[in-house]
Amino acid sequence: MQVPVIRGEEDHRRAIAEIGALWGAAENSEEGDRLDALLALVDSYETKRWPIGKETSLDPIDILRFAIDELGHSRAELATLLGSRSRASEILSRRRALTVPMIHALSANWKIPAELLVRPYALVRPA
Repeated sequence: MQVPVIRGEEDHRRAIAEIGALWGAAENSEEGDRLDALLALVDSYETKRWPIGKETSLDPIDILRFAIDELGHSRAELATLLGSRSRASEILSRRRALTVPMIHALSANWKIPAELLVRPYALVRPA
């Protein structure tokens, strides 16, 4: 079995697409083994590329922007979850803080761990 090397975004996208096609493959089958190998490669690539953990410098707004830019979510979805487009805009521009109900909604709907969203972050002060 030849497994691809993930060197950049295009390789990453191809690996993700192949994982989607192989999802549900039987264990101990050729397809299942390839799925396991691809999952390990993608996990390694993503951990190095987007480190999210206690040591990361990403704040909750960075996490939301990542979810919109890379995970296929949209600003319209964010607006629906937060109650309005203006509220979503205020959150993303750091003029308003996330509330506990907002964090709960984001965590439940976008599957973002709540501990990534409860971190403190600076708000922009009006001039």
